[in-house]
Parts: sequence; structure tokens; C-alpha cells
Amino acid sequence: MKPPLPEAPYGYFKEFIAPGTDRFAFLKALLDKLDLRSSILTLSGNRHFMVFPSREERVSRGGTAPLVLVAHYDRAADSPGANDNSAAVFLLLETAIKLRQKKTADWMIIFTDKEELTRDEGIKSQGSYTLAVGLRQAGLGEGRFFIFDACGTGDTLIISTTADHLIKNEQGPGIIKTKQAVRRLRNLALETARELHLDKALLLPTPFSDDAGFLRAGIPAQTITVLPGSEAGPFISLLRNKPGLAQALINREAQKNYDPLLIPETWRCLNGPQDSRRRLTPEHFSQVVRFACALSKK
Repeated sequence: MKPPLPEAPYGYFKEFIAPGTDRFAFLKALLDKLDLRSSILTLSGNRHFMVFPSREERVSRGGTAPLVLVAHYDRAADSPGANDNSAAVFLLLETAIKLRQKKTADWMIIFTDKEELTRDEGIKSQGSYTLAVGLRQAGLGEGRFFIFDACGTGDTLIISTTADHLIKNEQGPGIIKTKQAVRRLRNLALETARELHLDKALLLPTPFSDDAGFLRAGIPAQTITVLPGSEAGPFISLLRNKPGLAQALINREAQKNYDPLLIPETWRCLNGPQDSRRRLTPEHFSQVVRFACALSKK
């Protein structure tokens, strides 16, 4: 029998993933119930939630770029969206509660709209792209951005290397700076995992996420996800023999060259009816929350 979900805010999880739920209205009401200070930023028809510390704790620690934790709250049509990406939304809600309890300053959590794209849409249609453009124009593009996506199934923390593939062939005066910033974020994630003694933490390419939109708009971002160890280990071996498989995670044309069964089962279940609550592993939720909270100490 699956262990029950942890206590609040997870008591609202079942309703959040129910068919027909207005997830924007539900999340707005839930933020109020949890007494989390937030505002809504509407850009290009997409509605993003910005969650902040209380006013008295929002004092700069001096010279440190603010921590920005991101999770998209939209889901694919006809999918419960339990792992993609409801789990990460609730994990960051718990993170916000803990950061508030500890009176931590200089953080922001963003719940983004329109991460999921239709087959005919490109990266600039992603909500995170227009959001990142807006953040840069507002002078908020220098934060340390970490994307949490599909973090509800598994015991192995995956620190994504997909950004390397997204910017590999990019040219321009700012690309070197972007690559350096991505490397710093990745090193920060690795250092945090080591300090928490997370033995199961790996560098792996991961599926398309909000990091694509942020990067295209000029904001470096590091994606964090989770996989069962039984899937992560074999996938590493496959990548050694089939390095092009990494491109298949983010490129529909490249996917035609590979058997879908080569992709970890957890990721194959995303965006479809199999992405249900029964696939979640709530016994490992605390690991992700500990990791997210520890990033604020850097």
C-alpha cells in the first residue's frame, strides 16, 4: 500500500489534480489559506504567481542574488498532472512555509503558467519566456533561478544538464557569460546535495522544462527533477552508448530516431493519463524540500 501524502499543504492535493479543476483559481485560494504573501503577474495572457517572504523578512543580506524557485502549475490536457507538475508546486508551497517559519530573506517562488506547449508551438510561446523578458526589464534577472519539475516520483535527485544542449550551438557576446552562470548554478546544486549528504544525486539530461524559456530570454536557470534509482542508473548506461538520446528528450525530430522505451518510465508517463497520484513516492518528498530550503543558505 502506498504511504499517505504528508500533512498540509498536501491535504489539498487530490482536489488540485482532479479533472476540471480551475488550477489558477484553486492555487490562488490555497495561497490565501496558507497565508503566503503573493501577487499575480499577467504577461501575454499567462498568469504567474509570485510568492514572497513577509515584508519584515525581505531585507537584503547584501550582495547576494536572490534565490528564485520555480514550478509550473499548468498541466497537459487530459492528464491528472500529479508528477508534472503538481508535486513540485506543493513541494515549493511547503518550502515557502518553512522559509517563512525560519524568517529567511531574499527568496521568491514563482508558479508559472503555460509550460506545456502544443506540437506547433515553439519556446517563445512558453510562459517562462515572456516572464523572463519581463523580469529582466524590471531588473530582476540576476537571481539564482532553480526550476523544479517532475519532482514527485523517485529517490534520486537529478540535476539537469539539458541547458548545455539548449545553448551548445548558440552564438553571441553574452553566451559565454550565460554558460558560466549555468555552471555556477549547477555547482551550487551539487554543493548543496553534498552538504545534505544526498548520496543519490546525479547529473543527467532531462525533458523540456521552463529552463528553455528562461534561457532563450537570457536568464540562466537550473532544472531539478527526481527519478527512481532503478530508472536513473540504466539511463546513464544508455547515454554512454547512445549520446544522441539526450537530444531526443528536448527535440521532437530527434525522438523519431529512438525507441520510446529507452526513456525512463517515469518520464514516459508525463503528459498523459498515467501521470496519476498512485505513481508518486511521498516518502521522498522531504528530501526535495530540504534541498530547496538549503539553497537559500548559499
